[in-house]
Amino acid sequence: MNPIELTIEDGIATVRINRPERKNALSVAATNGLADAWDRIESDDSVRVAILTSADCGVFSAGMDLKEAAQIKRDEGVDILTKMRDPFHETMRACKKPIIAAMTGSLMAGGMMLTLNCDLRVGLKGTKVGITEVKIGRGSPWAAPALTMLPQPILMEIVLTGDLFPIERLHDYGFTNYLEDTPDAVRARAYELARRIAGLAPLSVVAAKGSVRATMDRGCAGGLEEGKRLHEVVYASNDAIEGPRAFAEKRPPVWTGT
Repeated sequence: MNPIELTIEDGIATVRINRPERKNALSVAATNGLADAWDRIESDDSVRVAILTSADCGVFSAGMDLKEAAQIKRDEGVDILTKMRDPFHETMRACKKPIIAAMTGSLMAGGMMLTLNCDLRVGLKGTKVGITEVKIGRGSPWAAPALTMLPQPILMEIVLTGDLFPIERLHDYGFTNYLEDTPDAVRARAYELARRIAGLAPLSVVAAKGSVRATMDRGCAGGLEEGKRLHEVVYASNDAIEGPRAFAEKRPPVWTGT
């Protein structure tokens, strides 16, 4: 069974982790499959927005497959990260197109890492969230960007205790955009957001995401300069002409992404 499923329809790519029997844990095959999926999404001009979700089992992703990690260490004497093409999911983080997390269960460790790389997050009420690495002797260097998403004392409590927190608590701090009652409702909300984004000017959407990400990485002044650079292609595009023209003619715009 393919641990990662990728489908593309109407400008929306859906990436689905399909390992419910292992709580959607990230095996070597799953992690490499995710990297392949983000590469394809980035290079496919028909894709306007992506949704990351997983098979329903009560857990969005339990993070690294610890059983496989122990087996690889025992049989080959190496750490599981050495077998992964992109162990910290930097390909996903570098994706220029918006990514929406449809979190249909609890998430911890590497599952949290995946959601930090998403731009919008829809969660399931009653689930738990945590960064549990300190409880298993692993590490979470990828957690640093969460400082732009959560208050510092809260992030410190999460990474230092390894405890799982009610998703409602993190929602109160703005970590999630929406919380829904059922997994189907989580997916429905994610697709509703994706359809809205897919119908907008694609160059403007990419530049908008890039500007916010640049400010997260470089600070306000550096992000402003990078944002202006990213928008140069937007202002010079055919879509920049089409948008005002469609408004004046009182019709829906026809975006070409050029």
